[in-house]
Amino acid sequence: MIHFMFMFNKQGKMRLQKWYEAYEAKMKKKVVNDLVMTILGRKRNMCAFFEYKEFRIVYKRYASLFIVFAVDMDDNELFTLDVLHRFVEILDDHFGSVCELDIIYNYEQVYYLLDEYILAGEVQESDMSKVVRAVVRQNEIQELETNERMFGAFNLG
Repeated sequence: MIHFMFMFNKQGKMRLQKWYEAYEAKMKKKVVNDLVMTILGRKRNMCAFFEYKEFRIVYKRYASLFIVFAVDMDDNELFTLDVLHRFVEILDDHFGSVCELDIIYNYEQVYYLLDEYILAGEVQESDMSKVVRAVVRQNEIQELETNERMFGAFNLG
């Protein structure tokens, strides 16, 4: 099970975080700070997973972003690394070569993609095209509702 995931840049600035279990804000901040400092302190040729408290941490760096998943100790690290990579592929497919600015300015869509892919800490849908299609449909519905409200406000409908 995935307990939490987050993304941060090379400077340690948090870009996205999703917690699948309830933790106090103080505990979340401590965990994030510990992991960011640990990961930034590791060399590039070091293993992409390590143990932290009761979690196994799996991370990968893509360009200027680090993506981190915390899973159970008995979960397969390579499967988790595959889940992480598939999430990046979903982001790439949706945004076209995703970058840090896409995460910053389109965080609602990133959260929606993540929720379509992972639900309650478990992979919900492994078919990337279905995940991206669901987000595209949601964007179309949102655009239609926005247009209806705008036309209704001006009595153009």
